[in-house]
Amino acid sequence: MAGRLETRARPSAEASPLVLGLDIGTTTITCLAWEPRSGQVVVVATLDNQAQTTSQEGRERGHSEWDSQQMLKTAYRCVADVVAQLGPRSRDVAALGLTGQQHGVVIVDEALTPLTPFIGWRDQRGNEPWGVGGCSTVDEMMTRLGDDASKRLGCRPATGYLGTTLYWMQRTSCLPPQGRACFIVDLCAAMLTGSAVQTDPTNAGGSGLLNLADRQWDRQALELLEIDRRWLPDICEAPTTAGGLDDRAAAITNLPRGLPVMVGIGDNQAAFLGSVADRTESILVNVGTGGQVAMYSDAVLTAPLLETRPFPGAGNLLVHAGLCGGRSYAALEVFFQEVGAQILGTGPLSPCYSAMLKAAEQVADGSDGVVCSPFFTGTRSEPQLRASWSGLSPENLTPGHLTRALLEGMASAFAGSGHLIFETTGRSATRVVGAGNGLRENRLLALLVAQAFELPMVVASYREEAGLGAALVAAAGVGICEDLHHASQAVNFG
Repeated sequence: MAGRLETRARPSAEASPLVLGLDIGTTTITCLAWEPRSGQVVVVATLDNQAQTTSQEGRERGHSEWDSQQMLKTAYRCVADVVAQLGPRSRDVAALGLTGQQHGVVIVDEALTPLTPFIGWRDQRGNEPWGVGGCSTVDEMMTRLGDDASKRLGCRPATGYLGTTLYWMQRTSCLPPQGRACFIVDLCAAMLTGSAVQTDPTNAGGSGLLNLADRQWDRQALELLEIDRRWLPDICEAPTTAGGLDDRAAAITNLPRGLPVMVGIGDNQAAFLGSVADRTESILVNVGTGGQVAMYSDAVLTAPLLETRPFPGAGNLLVHAGLCGGRSYAALEVFFQEVGAQILGTGPLSPCYSAMLKAAEQVADGSDGVVCSPFFTGTRSEPQLRASWSGLSPENLTPGHLTRALLEGMASAFAGSGHLIFETTGRSATRVVGAGNGLRENRLLALLVAQAFELPMVVASYREEAGLGAALVAAAGVGICEDLHHASQAVNFG
């Protein structure tokens, strides 16, 4: 068996090499195989991420806790499923790239055994009042770091970030001694290869503790927050090999022992790589559970309401994140379901998203004066914001008007973020690239976003944008593509 696996690790000169991309997402975990020669994704496997362990009390407080080991087991199953679908072509797999939630944290010991749950990006404990005076963790961090810190760090502290949760653990005396903080994708790479936990600037930038200038941990921030550097993984630039698959990982995934595994990158940057053919001319609107607007910049630029996130290898993304997305649309759908069940007595109904869309399409632009602010759970800069509808009358109080106004409010928010990015960079874009199922499966929202930007929209070809971005890193990391720019140029976006 071992000999056969080693043979599969060396594709023949005539074979067309493949690379795998694994995306450990909040809702689903996906693995795909990409063929650089044709530019096509050839195989995809997706499984639900069912690893959440948050208690009922924790849910009521806005906590988000997950079993990291169960997440990784699901990830391994995804990889093994792709290998099975590839059949004999699995011998042509040359490397595995990784991406995943770039916020959140799990504390592990030296043997990589989790000492805490994985605390995810939706977690709200950083905003909870704490101690005398009711100051939140985020507020205290901002006081300690000072107003100018975001110019070095690229972002302000926010709940759900690795740095915020780590600081919360420290101030509440629940940080395990001798532990190491890591992102879920970095734990995955270490578990697959038996190597030490490492991270990339694209993930480290999502901690709130990275210095943008040198793309290393910010010493001043660590000192001000009393965070020990030994708690954090070493940082290395993509594309970097974390190591080769060890015997255990090879047996679980059915990939060859020694297959190169890349240090993971952040899912926002991975989705940009897997969606955008020309990074200098495009702005990306990614709508999934939440929403993000992002644009590439060679320079380090910062603005109060934007995050500056390192791009793989060099450069940065200017990002407005934490916006309304699929969660907002789902909240309205739940309301309609409850009207049916509680008021009309129709009992449990099937999802009514298609009916909502059909009704909204019958309403004219402007929703006959109905205006929606779609921020049910606030934004990162204003977490206290809540959703509202105004301009309602007996004539426009209909499901179609409520739905269309919600979608128009989302589109307006995305365009407002885009124009803020344009102002910061001093340049515009020639197209909007739409990514995420929130845009791909809602034709009206896609149209409204294009109208709000006053730009043509191209919807990304592949549903698995972040996984494809991870595969591109793998292709560049093992020399199949010269670098990430050439890897992006090899993608068939048609």
